[in-house]
Amino acid sequence: MPHDAPHHDAGGPGKLDPADARKITGAATTLSVGIALTLVAAKLAAWIASGSIALLASLADSALDLAASLTTFFAVRYAASPADREHRFGHGKAEAFASFLQALFIAVSAGWLMWEAGQRLIDPEPIRHGGWAIGVMVLSIVLTALLIWAQSRAIAKTGSVAVTGDRAHYVADLASNLAVMAGIALTAFFAVGRADPAIAIAVALWLFWSAWGVAKGALDHLLDHELPDEERDRIREIALQDPKMLGVHQLRTRAAGPLVHIQFHADLNPELTLDSAHQILVACERRLMEVYPAADIIIHPDPKGRAEPHGSDFFRADHDAADESA
Repeated sequence: MPHDAPHHDAGGPGKLDPADARKITGAATTLSVGIALTLVAAKLAAWIASGSIALLASLADSALDLAASLTTFFAVRYAASPADREHRFGHGKAEAFASFLQALFIAVSAGWLMWEAGQRLIDPEPIRHGGWAIGVMVLSIVLTALLIWAQSRAIAKTGSVAVTGDRAHYVADLASNLAVMAGIALTAFFAVGRADPAIAIAVALWLFWSAWGVAKGALDHLLDHELPDEERDRIREIALQDPKMLGVHQLRTRAAGPLVHIQFHADLNPELTLDSAHQILVACERRLMEVYPAADIIIHPDPKGRAEPHGSDFFRADHDAADESA
């Protein structure tokens, strides 16, 4: 059936073939694990040499980042694997689960850091080999900035919630590394004894805030939050490109990692044969799949003007006039 081909937007759940999404997110998570391993080793050596509590805090954060990055490394691959008999809706929510674990890792890191910094505020200690410690922090900043750039590109193409959570770690790290470097410099070279633990506390507060943002995004996916209004409007627009589609109502959407699930009722001419109605709905699915190739689409046909209310009222939460076209 002829129709205007929808423009294929890059980025966002469902808009990229799962195999392609897996390649992109896989490369980003591999880089994340490699950089996390490098930073843990470098910061461990620098902390042993310097004794900086802020550097110890940064080391702990990098160690948890490594654990989170490993979780994400496996989660994005599992999330993009095809549906099976036990998981008929796919495995996309593995990304959101990994992202929520990342939030827990960040929060634990922040709590431990607050405790250690508080102890050092009470009993400050000098920093040794401050120049070496600062050198390690410069390395950390450069590698972290490189990783954030690579992750941002992956997110723009895939909309991966797991990589988004991993990037949140490293955005927080970039700011915290700058703060840690300042604390080391003030303590080691300007004898400001409590600058090191004070900045560590500020880093911990930043980590708590970052954990909340990551957790909220993960919970949106785990609790089947609707796609943004722009996406829902786009779905209606694509469905109604065929004049034989007389209306769309009871539209429901949700994201699950690289996948999206779309279902709605379509108003059709009640005089159509079952075969004709089927052809119209298949054509609609194909139009939607051009924009959302990783979508699971269910369309229920209703005879316009003759359909009695059906289905459970429990699931009729959207009473938008735009969603009702009868």
